Amino acid sequence: MNDAAHDLHAPHFIGIGGAGMSGLAKILAVRGAKVSGSDAKESETVLALRELGAVVRVGHAAEHVPDGASSIVVSSAIRTDNPELAAARERGIPVVHRSDALAALMGGRRALAVAGTHGKTTTTSMLAVALATLGLDPSYAIGGDLDAPGSNAHHGTGEIFVAEADESDRSFHKYAPEVAIILNVELDHHANYASMEEIYDSFETFVGRIQSGGTLVVSADHDGARELTARVAGRPDLRVVTVGAAADATVRVVSVTARGMTSEVVVELAGAEQGGTEQGRTELAFTVSVPGRHYAHNAVAALAAGVALGVPAEKLAEALGSYTGVRRRLQLKGEARGVQVIDSYAHHPTEMAADLEAIRDAAAGRVLVVFQPHLFSRTQQLAEEMGQALALADASVVLDIYPAREDPIPGVTSELIIDAARRAGAEVTAEHEFAAAAGVLAKLAAPGDLVLTMGAGDVTNLGPAILTELGNGLEQFAAAV
Repeated sequence: MNDAAHDLHAPHFIGIGGAGMSGLAKILAVRGAKVSGSDAKESETVLALRELGAVVRVGHAAEHVPDGASSIVVSSAIRTDNPELAAARERGIPVVHRSDALAALMGGRRALAVAGTHGKTTTTSMLAVALATLGLDPSYAIGGDLDAPGSNAHHGTGEIFVAEADESDRSFHKYAPEVAIILNVELDHHANYASMEEIYDSFETFVGRIQSGGTLVVSADHDGARELTARVAGRPDLRVVTVGAAADATVRVVSVTARGMTSEVVVELAGAEQGGTEQGRTELAFTVSVPGRHYAHNAVAALAAGVALGVPAEKLAEALGSYTGVRRRLQLKGEARGVQVIDSYAHHPTEMAADLEAIRDAAAGRVLVVFQPHLFSRTQQLAEEMGQALALADASVVLDIYPAREDPIPGVTSELIIDAARRAGAEVTAEHEFAAAAGVLAKLAAPGDLVLTMGAGDVTNLGPAILTELGNGLEQFAAAV
């Protein structure tokens, strides 16, 4: 594959409906490019791209690559035997990785890149919404929709470009941001990283790409982030701003107080972090309109990064309160029979535990989970930790593994997680029939309970089905009375 960012005036996207790919296609279409692409199935995202003028075909076939394609854009999820990729190579059409295309789109803008094992999508979204609320009209590319399909990207008229920077395949090495956020550093993406040392090396390379005189905003609380900070401390042209509850944090989180589905956050900023002098520290309070301590800390990182770009701290803090969430990040899907159904993208044990702890504060009754493991390789490495996380719920239903781009690994099934959960004292049930899961959860739930559909696969589709089953149960109860 040629990783140079080639001519994007007529790009063809393989897998155009994906969270990352669709955003780039949208920005290019708005900029006037002749965009085409293919995806495995129809979706609301595909429909949104067609409304922008993109030509999108369902299925992957060599004939889907148009004669006038100037380049083929792919992600790391596209297999080498994809017929459209093979056709492009036969025809000599340049192949561009998604990260190279994003780097090209960020050219000429003040780039702010958000990295970390967890929280990237939420933090990028918080910044995009807050900066837009302040009238700065940033461009952005996010790995999830803010609200409607296709809202994961925007071509703005302002000078700032906010982008989610993916470490999973080392593609974030392609970016050269003015400001970078690193939320946390943990071992994940086991097909690409064999050890924490490889993870640290990868993040060090990313930090090395920050522009001279730029700023790194990094967690002061997370062990992996602190280790990374120590490793990059010798760079003289890099300003490091640490954020968190730690006493030595540059931007210190004084308190996070849960208020139902929101949080009140108090931070303490050094004078330089609010546009003043180095002397003195000032407290600033603001509201985060999503529950959970980890989301509050994401908002504080967003605050510090925005200030590094010159946005006044008080104005940005107030604007962060206008963020009300992103699809699949503790998104309320609805309520029926007194039961709320909430969708969670959590698929790593740290994310799972954080979301379950966050939602516990908002639950009047029990917290019930239907969990779909994501990837065989992740399950193989982290099944024990996933099971321990599920013990934070009152009861769980575990589905079969969602394979995504991977082939099965012998002996690796969701039973590994179920066994670990039971060892941790969890009440957990296996459900191998995806379509049956909605009925199982509806029978389990009682008024006041919260049901989480959790995972990075198609478990999100169960939310409406659970609500329907709950509604049917209410109708049956009424009929019986």
